[in-house]
Amino acid sequence: MVTPSTTNQLDRIRELILPTLSFLGYELYDLVLAGSGGSTTLRVRIDRPEGVTLDDCERVSKSLSALLDQADPFPTRYELEVSSPGAERPLRNLEEYRRFIGRRANVRYGVGDSEQVAEGRLTAVSDDMIELQLGEGKHLRTVAIPLVDIVSSRLAVDLSRH
Repeated sequence: MVTPSTTNQLDRIRELILPTLSFLGYELYDLVLAGSGGSTTLRVRIDRPEGVTLDDCERVSKSLSALLDQADPFPTRYELEVSSPGAERPLRNLEEYRRFIGRRANVRYGVGDSEQVAEGRLTAVSDDMIELQLGEGKHLRTVAIPLVDIVSSRLAVDLSRH
């Protein structure tokens, strides 16, 4: 459960770690504080345009551990988990849609009173709509989906790129 004190603590931790992440060349994708009682876990998800490797996570973990140990923002012991957003990361805003043009995406969107799911290559993004290219060869078609109708979306693993 997210409480006002958790939100304040996350804001302080975000302010503390952002300069280090930026210096190392990473973006903060997500920051979550989990656990209760004597067990606290700080989950830091990092990103950068060229992607994140296991070595990147290890490098950031070592830097943030030293920083957090010095600042001591937790009243009890804590665990630090550093990871990437993953291969099937959620697409959360226009900037992320634009960044991943050309990649496969899975989009759940509303049509009237129901929902549909489309999976295809993200080909265009405007301020109010995205376009997905569905199918292949003779069956290729494009679908335009208004942003306001999108319920959820994520990158999809593209088996043709491997």
